[in-house]
Amino acid sequence: MGLSRKALRTTAIGTVSAALLAGSATAAAPSALPTAPAATPQNSAAATSSDVRFVDIEGDGGIVLKANVVTPAGADGRRTYPVVVLPTSWAMPQIEYLVQAKKLADSGYVVVSYNSRGFWQSGGEIETAGPPDIADASNVIDWALANTPADPDRVGMAGVSYGAGISLLASAKDKRIKAVAALSGWADLIDSIYSGRTQHLQAAALLSGAGHLTGRPSAELQQIMTAFLTSDLAKEQEMIEWGRKRSPASYVDEINANGAAIMLGNAWGDSLFPPNQYADFYERLSGPKRLEFRPGDHATAEGTGLLGLPNDTWTSAHRWLDHHLKGTDNGVDREQPVRIKTRSGGVYENYPDWKSVGADRKKIGLGGAQQIRTGVDSGANGGLIFLSSLLDQFAELPPMASIPLLPRSVTAVWQSERYGTEQQVRGTAKLHTTVTSTKGSGTLVAYLYDVGPLGLGKLVANAPYTFHGRTPGQPFAVDLELYSTAYDVPAGHRLAVVVDTVDPLYIEHNPTGAQLTFSSPAADPSYLSVPLRQK
Repeated sequence: MGLSRKALRTTAIGTVSAALLAGSATAAAPSALPTAPAATPQNSAAATSSDVRFVDIEGDGGIVLKANVVTPAGADGRRTYPVVVLPTSWAMPQIEYLVQAKKLADSGYVVVSYNSRGFWQSGGEIETAGPPDIADASNVIDWALANTPADPDRVGMAGVSYGAGISLLASAKDKRIKAVAALSGWADLIDSIYSGRTQHLQAAALLSGAGHLTGRPSAELQQIMTAFLTSDLAKEQEMIEWGRKRSPASYVDEINANGAAIMLGNAWGDSLFPPNQYADFYERLSGPKRLEFRPGDHATAEGTGLLGLPNDTWTSAHRWLDHHLKGTDNGVDREQPVRIKTRSGGVYENYPDWKSVGADRKKIGLGGAQQIRTGVDSGANGGLIFLSSLLDQFAELPPMASIPLLPRSVTAVWQSERYGTEQQVRGTAKLHTTVTSTKGSGTLVAYLYDVGPLGLGKLVANAPYTFHGRTPGQPFAVDLELYSTAYDVPAGHRLAVVVDTVDPLYIEHNPTGAQLTFSSPAADPSYLSVPLRQK
């Protein structure tokens, strides 16, 4: 006897969570870790050097935030230093930034890093960058100004992932923050894990599982994640409002008014926070700003820097903070602000703004009509969270599929001509097509492949799209942005557009027996617009 679709989905969620968290199974349960009274030094023997102190800081509502403070060698209180506050990433302990904090302190900063509320030994519950987290950031700044030789006119924040999101949100609420370096973060939480109105299953399962393993999720977070992962559409608007409250993009006017200098860094293959939403947010910023994209997955572009190894992302972050907090004339203000490295490596490309990245566009016509059955994985997919993008980052081996062998009964395929010269794909490819469904709901996933002479396709970009409440048999237009990228298609290759309805990365909403038809009416032709580097 087969399981129901809902049971299968629940089983899949559990399986994904278990697999993704297996490597962290030895972590201590946070509820077993002791807490200490607020605003008192911990055991000084725990310090790693004479310049490092481990302290307790009182957060919003009186909870304890476990923190460490690194000050420049020889600091004696007779002068002040710029201060950088570093909130930890999701599920990471308070020593996450210790190497980078020491580097910053050695160059003349006071650095305060703290464990975000609800994780490990810090008090409270996980609020997912909600108002208490933003109030915590201001409390930590207050503490630093009162207890260290920190200059109140030179306050900055930085962080990776969760720390990046909190830093951006805090810059909207605290005018003392003059500079932010937000690495592998999010600007729009909904557009990150619910883009195309489709739940990003593996990403959400990872975040939820890691939160339970290393912290204490709030009741609100548990309710939101349950509704999200079980596709409770009755609570969809509630979920969206919850995400909007935690999205820096919702407060861009306040960020602009406060005037903090914002640096954004991310990876092309970020499994949690795809680059599109960062690029859109960057374009809306009006103050000093910088945008950098590199190969990799979530936090892998800056990960080696946390271990003390040479790292381009952290080098850029230090230069950004040096200029805007220390006044160092290092040229960062005179450089073109958008800096990208392609997935095949090589030199950095620099642009005056994001729209210049893919200034030229070439269309691939999606002519004719193709009908496919839903609910079957064709073999075309976006891979596995982290693993696939890491293989692409270090071995240039993205997810692959044999385009000629994809079953046409469950896959729609269109191909370009064979290109005589290299095609430098830069930016965001955009799909426009007309869809007719036999059911009112459904999910489709679009892929762009680089296809070699033997038909082997390497994934360039993808994105999901889900619809509800459509009239069966009634055509409707679909406009979908694929995830932004920088990929070089070799001469002699072609591009292929592939659409199917199942991908392990996402939750699909295809009723049993549904069929989708893709058409290209004369009055509204279907196409994929490919952004190319201007020559």
